[in-house]
Amino acid sequence: MTSAKPDVDKPIAQLSFDIVGGGTAKIGTQKDRWTMLFVYRGRHCPRCKKFLNKLNAALSDWTDIVDVLVVSADTEKKASADKKEFGWAFDLGFGMTEIQMRALGLYVSDPLSEAETTDRFAEPGTFGIRHDGTLMLVDISNGPAARPDLDELLDGMKFNIANDRPTRGTV
Repeated sequence: MTSAKPDVDKPIAQLSFDIVGGGTAKIGTQKDRWTMLFVYRGRHCPRCKKFLNKLNAALSDWTDIVDVLVVSADTEKKASADKKEFGWAFDLGFGMTEIQMRALGLYVSDPLSEAETTDRFAEPGTFGIRHDGTLMLVDISNGPAARPDLDELLDGMKFNIANDRPTRGTV
């Protein structure tokens, strides 16, 4: 089963995610600031760790302009282990459901073996969400090797926000 492409310049699905350490994060609702949502494959993915370690190293630059939320389908135990092992300071959500994955238009994969993981998981996705809950920017991949360059993305988001740029790809 495939998922439909996300509709940019439209409200993103209203979704909630439990956060490691307690609390809940929501997307698709009115906020004071933009949100960058990063979906990662889970604890089993070394490329995800590399990407998220880069994000964490530049986190203060990101949080100067947007709220940052990272989420996967991992259990709380796996997500907590990653957060502790890598010292990630961003909000880390867990327990993303397949319904939520598909609502975001993400590619969904079955594990290759139990050594990888035991349940379906989302492939990477990045979403820039305006303060009013509309989707301004989306980057989704069907595998772990294709991801946005974080420096370029941050630079572009600073420009988009400061200049109130329109959403592209709406034709």
